[in-house]
Amino acid sequence: MNFNNKTILVTGGTGSFGQKFTEIIFKDYNPKSVRIYDNRELAEVEMERKFKDSRLRFFIGDVRDKNRLNRAMNGVDIVVHAAALKHVPVCEYNPIEAVRTNIEGAINVIDAAIDNSVEKVMAISTDKAVYPVNLYGATKMVAEKLFVQGNSYTGERKTIFSCSRYGNVVGSSGSVVPLFLEQEKNGEITITDERMTRFWVTLEQGIRFVIKCIEIMKGGEIFIPKIPSMKITDLAEVIAPGIKRKIMGIRPGEKIHEILLTTEEAKHTREFDEYFIIEPEFPFWDEGNFKEGKTLPDRFRYTSETNDKWITKEQMREILKNLKTEK
Repeated sequence: MNFNNKTILVTGGTGSFGQKFTEIIFKDYNPKSVRIYDNRELAEVEMERKFKDSRLRFFIGDVRDKNRLNRAMNGVDIVVHAAALKHVPVCEYNPIEAVRTNIEGAINVIDAAIDNSVEKVMAISTDKAVYPVNLYGATKMVAEKLFVQGNSYTGERKTIFSCSRYGNVVGSSGSVVPLFLEQEKNGEITITDERMTRFWVTLEQGIRFVIKCIEIMKGGEIFIPKIPSMKITDLAEVIAPGIKRKIMGIRPGEKIHEILLTTEEAKHTREFDEYFIIEPEFPFWDEGNFKEGKTLPDRFRYTSETNDKWITKEQMREILKNLKTEK
């Protein structure tokens, strides 16, 4: 699929994902317009000043508001659903709000997309949705299932839905990197568990993966990139070498290691050189889709602990240096 002359809507579009996605789409393609749908007025004003592009449109709105979504999606070809409450402690303390945004908001996006005959909808998911141990992960797990099964609701309409599931984005507001950078100034880093590992991806890598997924999606898949892992202690050493560390103990709703693909999902997953595709187990799926992909061995699972790709300290230093340059 070519994004040229397409109208694209990004929910939660003023966030780090939406801003970088807009930058890359304008640089590599020639869309008819990109609509930013967000409930933050000031952030939209600042984004408009930053880009100064007549193809950029701004809609004040919340994914909880189905009527507003319906209006915003009029004439839209592609929707990228990135809006969410994503900070684990915030979701734990405000569970009803998390459900209303992450689950009810997903339902509204699905309904509005179908009613407006949107061509493709890609939902942004997270490794926290796999075997969820906190409310944020649980809401994203439900959202994934809603988007996959949304393909059964389209009837004669052309809309298809898929998900992209990946790990922690280096430097995003929800990651530990900004926290470590701030703690370094105070001379002490807090670590919950020294055994902890995480999947890591740069913002640009994540967005280019999403764009690739939109291009090849059939409707109903969950796409998972092959991305490297890193120990939290190694990350701390890169950001704050020699700084005192305080072990806090694992927090409620936190895992020692992350999982991107479960043993159960692996049974209906296709492997490619750079990603996995989880195929839906529903009648709407064409078994001939992605048949060139390899099947996975019995009891396979993709975890940050057993990953065969790891980020070295030198590579992370380079990533963080580029991050500072971009800012």
